[in-house]
Amino acid sequence: MALAFIGLGGNIGDTKQLIKDAIVCLAQNPELRVLTRSCMYQSAPVDAEGPDFINAVISLETELPPEDLLAICQKVENTFGRERPYINAPRTIDLDVLAYDNVSISNDRLTIPHPRMIERSFVLLPLLEIAPDIDLPGFGKLTKYIPNVEHQRIEKVKGCNCPSQHI
Repeated sequence: MALAFIGLGGNIGDTKQLIKDAIVCLAQNPELRVLTRSCMYQSAPVDAEGPDFINAVISLETELPPEDLLAICQKVENTFGRERPYINAPRTIDLDVLAYDNVSISNDRLTIPHPRMIERSFVLLPLLEIAPDIDLPGFGKLTKYIPNVEHQRIEKVKGCNCPSQHI
């Protein structure tokens, strides 16, 4: 079984509920076993426009190859009305494969580890919440990137029962 991390986020509609529903959709797939989820975080858009984003990260186990995991994530996005009118457009839901074991992939469809995760507090903070010692190919320990994103506005969504929640 491979350990994978999925980033979830959006800024259109009831994003908190959409994230919860997307996690349920993933968990209902017999080829995925959702392990943990972070708290939700509200943050200002980074290289995007529109209202604040709500984001979270989950960990899961799967025997699927990374490309098939991506296909499932994109199917869930489509189920919840994800549209891509232009790059970094506001969205109902976005699911990104952040990491998959110690695999390093770069092709037209998928780059793992996610190349911009170290530049975004809305990925780093929830990911480190559920995997504080994570060490990824090409990046090393992710904790060392926290100073680079400290200027970005982000806060935990009130009412989240932290630390990470096992599903």
